[in-house]
Amino acid sequence: MSSTESVSPHDLIVCACGTQEYTARDAVDAAIFRGDFEEKWHAFLRHLAAEERADELELELDESAISAAAEGFRYGHDLITAEETEAWLANRGLTFEDFSDYFARQYCVGAIAEDLSPDRFGYTSASAELRELFITELILSGALEEMTSRLMWRLAAHCAGSEPAAEAVADEKRNLLHRIGIEPAQLASWLEGIRRDPQWLNEMLTIEAAYVAQCDTLLVPEARQRELMALRLRLTRFEIELIELESHDAAKEALFCVREDGMSMEEVATDGRYPYRRADFLLEDLPADAQQKYLSVSQGTVLEAMPRGDGFELCRVIKKTEPRLEDPSVKLRIDQRLLDQYFLDLTSKYTYPRLDVAVSRE
Repeated sequence: MSSTESVSPHDLIVCACGTQEYTARDAVDAAIFRGDFEEKWHAFLRHLAAEERADELELELDESAISAAAEGFRYGHDLITAEETEAWLANRGLTFEDFSDYFARQYCVGAIAEDLSPDRFGYTSASAELRELFITELILSGALEEMTSRLMWRLAAHCAGSEPAAEAVADEKRNLLHRIGIEPAQLASWLEGIRRDPQWLNEMLTIEAAYVAQCDTLLVPEARQRELMALRLRLTRFEIELIELESHDAAKEALFCVREDGMSMEEVATDGRYPYRRADFLLEDLPADAQQKYLSVSQGTVLEAMPRGDGFELCRVIKKTEPRLEDPSVKLRIDQRLLDQYFLDLTSKYTYPRLDVAVSRE
């Protein structure tokens, strides 16, 4: 496909496996099958509701903020010129109007402070126009790329392994029925609702069974323990308490009260009427520069005041915990790394994406 050829976003080819090409619709329907679709659809409906509410309130859009967000997107995607941006969009069936509307809608989401409760209806019952707008949002938000990667992992797993046993495929069918909450007799109606046939369902069940089999060989105690040791520092958990202060002088005074006068952080915050809160995080969740501040600290340490926004933060480490596989968040991240490492190589052998074609420069 040339970089200037325009297609419908719904029919956009997102990846291929062998001679078989897969479209944006295939990636979306595969996400519906896996059960990791509804949250994205409902978020999209909330975004539409925010846009409609902004229109009702005749909200004046901050064009500079919208332009800054669009420029940030272009920078992140290495789209230097307007021509490169236009080619990138056209290669995905989009226009500059789609691009501008998306960032205006995102601005409305942040600007409307109300708790919106949009009408909830299914993706399959939405109009063709609304479904295409949803695909546009998936493309520009990066969510379609994530859906495509998940599909490619399963396609590659099927290519790399032996044909799944009938019982494994049957297990995935039972899992599907449980996820969508229907009886076997209702499956034909469900397929009709998403405009798919039994052949498609069999492919989804087969590649899912192949993927599960591959995961079972990867996510074993020995591999998890090795990864845990390699990531021990990055996955260390910190529990902290924070005081938010308006100036550096106020932060120095608060630090003196804690270190020299023996006051607790909460007492200092109460006396000075400063915002106080507790938080916990894994070290790797912090920006790289902030991570350095926590590398050698011990439990009970009060860090030097750190700038934050228009003020400063004073932080005390309540607890520092070495990562353990019994911690669900640690185990989840280790598993994700093991899968990422394995499938990055596997997908490069058996599949290839169609949306990462670089924009050529003269």
